[in-house]
Amino acid sequence: MSVLSPADKDAIREAYTAITDARGLTPRWGQRQMIAEVANTLALLAPAIDGPDSAGSPIAVIEAGTGTGKTIAYVIPALVMARVLNKRLIIATATVALQEQLVHKDLPDIKAGSGLDFSYVLAKGRRRYLCLSQLDRLMARESGGGQTMGLYPDEVAPTLARDALESYGLMLDALGRGDWDGDRDNWSAPIDDVDWLPVTADQGQCSGRRCPNIRNCSFYRARDGLQEADVVVTNHDLVLSDLALGGGAILPAPEDSIYIFDEGHHLPDKALNHFASFCRLPSTLSWLGDSRKALAKGAPLLTALPGLSAVLEPMSALFDDLQLRVQQIGEQAAVLMAGAGDFEEQLRFAGGIVPADLQQAATAIASQWSRLNGRLMTLEAGLDDALEDEGFASQRDELEAWQMAVGGMLVRAEGVLSLFKDFAADASEESPPRARWLRRRPDDEEMAIDFHCSHILAADILREQLWERAAGVVLTSATMTALGSFDRFRARSGVPEDGRYKIVVSPFDYSRATLHVPAMESEPSNAPAHTEELITQLPQLLDAREGSLVLFSSRRQMNDVYDGLPREWRDRILRQDDFSKQEIIRRHRETIDAGDGAVIFGLASFAEGVDLPGNYCQHVVIAKLPFAVPDNPVDAALAEWLEAQGRNAFMEISVPDAALKLVQASGRLLRTETDTGRVTLMDRRVLTRRYGRAILDSLPPFQRRIG
Repeated sequence: MSVLSPADKDAIREAYTAITDARGLTPRWGQRQMIAEVANTLALLAPAIDGPDSAGSPIAVIEAGTGTGKTIAYVIPALVMARVLNKRLIIATATVALQEQLVHKDLPDIKAGSGLDFSYVLAKGRRRYLCLSQLDRLMARESGGGQTMGLYPDEVAPTLARDALESYGLMLDALGRGDWDGDRDNWSAPIDDVDWLPVTADQGQCSGRRCPNIRNCSFYRARDGLQEADVVVTNHDLVLSDLALGGGAILPAPEDSIYIFDEGHHLPDKALNHFASFCRLPSTLSWLGDSRKALAKGAPLLTALPGLSAVLEPMSALFDDLQLRVQQIGEQAAVLMAGAGDFEEQLRFAGGIVPADLQQAATAIASQWSRLNGRLMTLEAGLDDALEDEGFASQRDELEAWQMAVGGMLVRAEGVLSLFKDFAADASEESPPRARWLRRRPDDEEMAIDFHCSHILAADILREQLWERAAGVVLTSATMTALGSFDRFRARSGVPEDGRYKIVVSPFDYSRATLHVPAMESEPSNAPAHTEELITQLPQLLDAREGSLVLFSSRRQMNDVYDGLPREWRDRILRQDDFSKQEIIRRHRETIDAGDGAVIFGLASFAEGVDLPGNYCQHVVIAKLPFAVPDNPVDAALAEWLEAQGRNAFMEISVPDAALKLVQASGRLLRTETDTGRVTLMDRRVLTRRYGRAILDSLPPFQRRIG
């Protein structure tokens, strides 16, 4: 069994002592527990030099309660062990706010105070960086000197607004002077997506090292920095994108990397979203038409390239055929949606089983679409060859433009093919089955229908892409367990059972706060009566002099309660949707700083990741237990699958999920060791239902006041 070497222990201990001394911190027991857990997990990698070890997987899942100081607790041991093992450290977060905190505050502080010498860099996707080649072609188009074809029909406006052109000119000037690095987040003024996306490139559109602007490419400059840094800070989505590309395409290779997933409870859902497939029928039809016209216009140039005449010749008919097939499958989908009811926005197929005629149509489209993809790949390869051929040097600009356009076509085509393959698949061979559904969008177009397919558990995805490949992984957050167990997370994520699991208790004194479940005559199942009671009770429960956060699970209930309150209370309330989240928090803090009371009305996004310490939040009111809305097709498909096995989906999914969300919501109260206050839960089901005791017991040990 692997153990930490004395030298490794000393290095970690010395760095931890140095940082606590430098920052005047008192060493925390929970923090030291977490340091030991991370170090011992990564020490399992050491025996791989001499042979296999049966001590377990080098994967740790650590629930670190609020106030643990988990950033220091994972950075210091992971840095030391990464250096010993000659691995790169990748820290991935779920939110931009935490990434910025790591890069601009936490890592500089640790570097300055710990005695550890390391470099770090923030990694972002291609779409966060300006593409000079795209900008050149866009400006040429505006001056009448070229054409630009977007990846999506609506991606590039027919004519750019004057202020967009002025912004592009300023960007070019700033790049030329060296005052800007091409990173959208570092640009001095806000820029809308409609103006930004046309001057960026995705993987398919990027010509890579052949690009004439490669020396000045913002993305490649940033990427080259990733290969040199000891620590790469990024987000969950970019890690998943890199893994989907085979690993090592953007970030260091998984086999050479130690991953830390902060806010790690989000990773399974992020993986589901990332590997899901979808197709918007109206935009797909438009894209097929636009692509056919574009290739017809480019035929004089493209057919002159070796071997491409035979590739292009049948493509016009192939596009027409696919347009007809997509039109027909859209009509089939519309009939199915109509059968579901005029007011139904989505139709989920039970057991993931698509009706036979729709499955047959998807199979036929997938077959034809594969032919389209094959021809686009051949076309792209021919353009690549021509760009390497000195004989076409005079046409280089045009060839590069087409290389980017065809690369974009291929990326779009691969996404659509994935969806139709998923709809053509035999669901009876899947265990668990995938969720497949149609969604009708409120557009004027006749076929405003989207096709969707998703795994219902991320376990297989993450096992194949991450757990079996990464050198080591640490996942941590304040809410990795549900009902006091890691079972929920393990089932969704597929983390091996022989991984290490640890709960590090928060150092906060929860007896400084009270959990209040007031007497109520109604339950949330009777929504009108429950809403009326909230309207009646909130003015008595809230203190007009305090900072309060009222959390709702339903936007309708939030608005109904707001509308039903007296005017003097409405004037104190900052309601979600009236302003941005950041603006609401800013105004709330400003009001409290002025010595007045303030109340925030928010939904799920305010129940997690919101930091309002001290007087900013002395009272959290939770309108009802946060059971998931039952219209999520992935959750519904998972529940259906469990029920088919004779299991209780409500107890296995709904109750643990609600318990976890309740812990997150109540966690908005105590943010520092000196905070006090109360949590009020306006839902008596924690007392009247048999699952209520388990949910109550999963909450921090607040003092309790019932009635």
